[in-house]
Amino acid sequence: MSTASFPHRSLAPAATHGEPPRPRPAIESLEGSRIREVANAGLGLPDVIPFWFGEPDAVTPAFIREAAKAALDAGDTFYHHNLGIGPLRDALSHYLGRAHLPVDRERVVVTSSGVNALMLAAQTILSPGDRVVAVVPLWPNVTEIPRILGAEVTRVPLALTADHRWVLDLDRLIDAIGTDARAVIVNSPNNPTGWTMPRDAMRALLEHCRRHGIWIVSDEAYERLVFDGSFQAPSMLDLAAPDDRLIVANTFSKAWQMTGWRLGWLVVPPSLTGDLAKLIEFNTSCAPGFVQQAAVAALRDGEPFVREFVSELGRRRDALLSGLARIDRVTAGIPDGAMYAFLRVDGELDSLTLAKALVREARIGLAPGAAFGPEGEGFLRWCFARPIPALEEAVGRLDAYLRRS
Repeated sequence: MSTASFPHRSLAPAATHGEPPRPRPAIESLEGSRIREVANAGLGLPDVIPFWFGEPDAVTPAFIREAAKAALDAGDTFYHHNLGIGPLRDALSHYLGRAHLPVDRERVVVTSSGVNALMLAAQTILSPGDRVVAVVPLWPNVTEIPRILGAEVTRVPLALTADHRWVLDLDRLIDAIGTDARAVIVNSPNNPTGWTMPRDAMRALLEHCRRHGIWIVSDEAYERLVFDGSFQAPSMLDLAAPDDRLIVANTFSKAWQMTGWRLGWLVVPPSLTGDLAKLIEFNTSCAPGFVQQAAVAALRDGEPFVREFVSELGRRRDALLSGLARIDRVTAGIPDGAMYAFLRVDGELDSLTLAKALVREARIGLAPGAAFGPEGEGFLRWCFARPIPALEEAVGRLDAYLRRS
């Protein structure tokens, strides 16, 4: 057959009208992480003490690592159920029931990290054009996820009082939600401030959202990291019925020091579980089995570890706040939970520039407040999940830098 009978196909590139290929606007408008920008500025510099990332300084406890090794040795390298392995969902149901109203395992959804849990929650309930209200400042992933999906985000800021406490104007939040918001997002204890929402405020918010059919997405990643001696921070699960429009997201990263394992969970109304299984199939299919087996061990055997870790975090928090209080130009909010102090330096309005200068000239790695939205500008976030001697050394470096500047 003659080759002339085949149509000619040009190998030339498709016309682009002079413009390179671009993603859709919601993706192109995303900003790179300013925390990473500061951390990258510190790479290769000697003697930098890093406090920029939200993770503990120690490796995951040995009993959790050993459980993962045992699962790998037993050959747990295959696919699993979209919603998580049965033993982990049972363990989570039991764990949640210790502090909340009972949570049936059919409401528990295992996810490939806490941020994946937040993305799945948003994919489940949000559509382009929806309006979402968020309490801020806030870890940027939480507010950018709705924007990626085409939703609009209304921001309601916390305020720092004269006695160094973070507070929420509940009336302002409810006014912002109104009757037409699709969802409200609350992160408590909060990253970056450590603010913790009181139970009465949670009850008022839940009642308003019930009346108007509005979803609540409660990011409770730091629920165990509280410093008043309680088992955990107040939770929406303490108050809500199974069929309320409530999705609670959580993670193994913080309390069990498993940041790199990328495992989280959701608690959802029973009517959502089947659809979430489909979404997980189309996102990640499932979380790795050996990681889930490690999480079973964390829940089964980890309570003494978590309690000691929280006690040590409290000591570190107090040491840091005590040191910062001795620096004239520094004002730090008192965190009720999480692992961060959010502080400002008098006269410093550009947090990214200040954070880079502190890395370069004082060898301290702090996260710029602007990374958490415009409400965080002028602040720095200091993760105090490091040993007290390192905290004290860094406070001294900050004091010396500010005296020079």
